[in-house]
Amino acid sequence: MGEHRIVGSGRLLDESGRLREPGWATRPPFEYRRDDIAAPIWRIKDWDYYLVNDDEVAIALTFGDLGYLGIVSASVVNFAEHSYKTTTETVPVPLGTMGLPADSRSGDIVWENRRCRVSWRHVPGGRRLSFFMSGFDGDDELDVELLLDEEPRDSMVICTPWQDDPTAFYYNRKIVGMRARGGFRRGAAFHEFSPESSFGLLDWGRGVWTYDNTWYWAAAQGRQAGHVIGLNLGYGFGDTTAASENMIFVDGIAHKLGRVDFGIPGEPGHYRYLETWHMTDDAGRLDLTFKPLLDRRDDTDIAGVLVSIQHQVFGTLDGTLVLDDGTALTIGGLRGAAEHIHNKY
Repeated sequence: MGEHRIVGSGRLLDESGRLREPGWATRPPFEYRRDDIAAPIWRIKDWDYYLVNDDEVAIALTFGDLGYLGIVSASVVNFAEHSYKTTTETVPVPLGTMGLPADSRSGDIVWENRRCRVSWRHVPGGRRLSFFMSGFDGDDELDVELLLDEEPRDSMVICTPWQDDPTAFYYNRKIVGMRARGGFRRGAAFHEFSPESSFGLLDWGRGVWTYDNTWYWAAAQGRQAGHVIGLNLGYGFGDTTAASENMIFVDGIAHKLGRVDFGIPGEPGHYRYLETWHMTDDAGRLDLTFKPLLDRRDDTDIAGVLVSIQHQVFGTLDGTLVLDDGTALTIGGLRGAAEHIHNKY
């Protein structure tokens, strides 16, 4: 199946609120304007998600305005201990007031309440992330200061519609393999990220979704044989007839893949997440084993109406990647995460 590489520019949506051009790109081609959206304001979902990791720990930060609910969340994952802690602060009915910028390349997030402070700013050459949450783990606070720089030349950009709702769309950019430095304090413990071995990614999403969705997403980043290697793989979300989000990144250069399958052991509803996965694609360019370390599970069910069942599995990847020019790369022990999420909201 061929995929459409976006050639247009200008506004993301047309006069009726539909995507002008579904497809993929390596840089943001369109202008996102909330005023162009045809759906009700309470259905608009904007979020920024950062994940920073080295070979010892990962920290994930989420700031999202989902229309009728806001989310400020942090997770700390310890690979050696096979442990994690996630804490989420909810904001009732923000309806676009949380201040997420309309462009992934500019604009800052500055927000706080009695418990949390968020300051995510663009600075010369990078992004500075400051985050504070009281009561992250019992009485322990979480205090984060990070700088992400050396943003790669290419990123994954996809414009996705839904077949059953013409006003639904997803404008998504994933930047994988930024260099990370800084650290975080959790209670009395401090972890420092060294720029030689630490990497950060951004999952930037804006759009309107349908009510019931399931997606599969995997990302990995690290240094392999002198190169910075990144992966972004996914499927299941919206109508991806025009394009998938699957890309390999080598030293910041994107290599586009077609369709993938995560090869999770078991069957939907009965997956064995902590057994070895076999990730493949439809053109023989991706052949990876994913060895799980832990399953960061986070479930929410409010009267069966607001439901989120999340499995974010952290582990390592081994195998072969074939680039656009036919070069085969062997990777081993590449740190990454793969998730299977079902949402109704």
